[in-house]
Amino acid sequence: MDSTSYTLAEIIKRTRAKELSFTELTDEYLARIDKRNGELHAFLSVDAEGARNAASAADVAFNAEEASPLFGVPVAVKDAILVDGAPCTAGSKMLEHYIAPYDATVMVNLKRVGAFSLGKTNMDEFAMGSSTEHSAFGPTKNPHDPTRVPGGSSGGSAAAVAAGLAPLALGSDTGGSIRQPAAFCGVVGFKPTYGAISRFGLIAMASSLDQIGTFTRTVEDVKLVAPYLFGRDDNDATTQDIPELAELPDPKSITIGILKEGFGEGVHEGMKTNLLSAIAAYEKMGVTIKEISIPHLKYSLPVYYIIMPSEVSSNMTRYDGIRYGLDGPGQQEDNLLGYYLHNRREGIGEEVRRRIMLGTYTLSAGYYDAYYARAQKVRTLIKQDFENAFNEVDIIAAPTTPTPPFKFGEKMDDPLEMYLSDVYTVSANLAGVPAISIPAGTVEEGGMALPVGLQLIGPHKQDYRLLEVASWLERTQGPNPKS
Repeated sequence: MDSTSYTLAEIIKRTRAKELSFTELTDEYLARIDKRNGELHAFLSVDAEGARNAASAADVAFNAEEASPLFGVPVAVKDAILVDGAPCTAGSKMLEHYIAPYDATVMVNLKRVGAFSLGKTNMDEFAMGSSTEHSAFGPTKNPHDPTRVPGGSSGGSAAAVAAGLAPLALGSDTGGSIRQPAAFCGVVGFKPTYGAISRFGLIAMASSLDQIGTFTRTVEDVKLVAPYLFGRDDNDATTQDIPELAELPDPKSITIGILKEGFGEGVHEGMKTNLLSAIAAYEKMGVTIKEISIPHLKYSLPVYYIIMPSEVSSNMTRYDGIRYGLDGPGQQEDNLLGYYLHNRREGIGEEVRRRIMLGTYTLSAGYYDAYYARAQKVRTLIKQDFENAFNEVDIIAAPTTPTPPFKFGEKMDDPLEMYLSDVYTVSANLAGVPAISIPAGTVEEGGMALPVGLQLIGPHKQDYRLLEVASWLERTQGPNPKS
């Protein structure tokens, strides 16, 4: 068994026992990237020299008694998160040649405890998509079946962990962009409470919804990583402290609410069997199972696709070729409008344009009150629904996605069908609550075993309790094997 098949916990155990050096570990990941990235296209850029230098320095400086669990750990980073001196394209031609001038806070925190970047992973352009097909640099393939998408927008990070190209990857989640690809690739995807992890240095998509999170092979690995990522940041006024558990919960003291709306029509029948089996495993532990309903859940998707494009429209105005982005000649060099039009046309893809237009429309005079203002009111109702639900239960369980990973091109001609991939994930972003997707077996389709994800949602700022409950199922069933 090579080191790239290890969980983060196993890596820590072996490096502390000096069975494995950080240089050996990093070389094995870089060799695996060389072998598989041509096929999968999970990484857009790899910093082999920087990673080897960091690993060598870690070997010299290593002190087992003082080192954090993340010391010497190589990390894959979604290409919307700034790493000082590295490319940061956000999957767009608009930023193809942009080099980050500083580290995002999340990278500052990781480097402070001895972790380092392996490279930047592929993504849907400016994080707008559910399949990574909208990357300007070509799609990432699902390690379980290369004819299928890995999900999006953080598909490159999910595929990197699933294929053993990295033990830990960072992503961002605006409406499911960590959890959905985690489910499609059979790994663990964690989106914390809004503000738990600083967004400083994350290229913004929709600022009131965006949240940095993680991909790992196990929930136990998330529990190792989270304390080093959480915390307030003077550069991000939305950050907040996440309280640690005073004591570990007992399964008999926990009630899991089964989301009634999550197991109806539209959910793949084979997936339902897997998900209900996982819930039954919780019941055997002594957890109380109770069916619940989120009355306004049916409005989550339309509310999300009003609020998100509105914020996209605002955030994307900076990419004009003067402040950020392409700097090419317009149709007429003395025509400022032509200059803008050239840069936007050449630098921005179809899906990003679609969302800019939707958002500009909903924010325009005469339509703001009818769409955006009303969507914000319904968002408040959705938040209240979650608060009411968490007065009855401790955790909510639902599918992460309605279907297994779909084939390339299957939904590209129907944006509405593509948007439905996020139907069970967007509500957690609207409410700002933590959520995690954990592997729940596989279903057979087209002769391939395709991953299934179970989504667990927790109350606001109860991230550690959510992770603890998620880890119970993992200890019972074990993590899914690497592809």
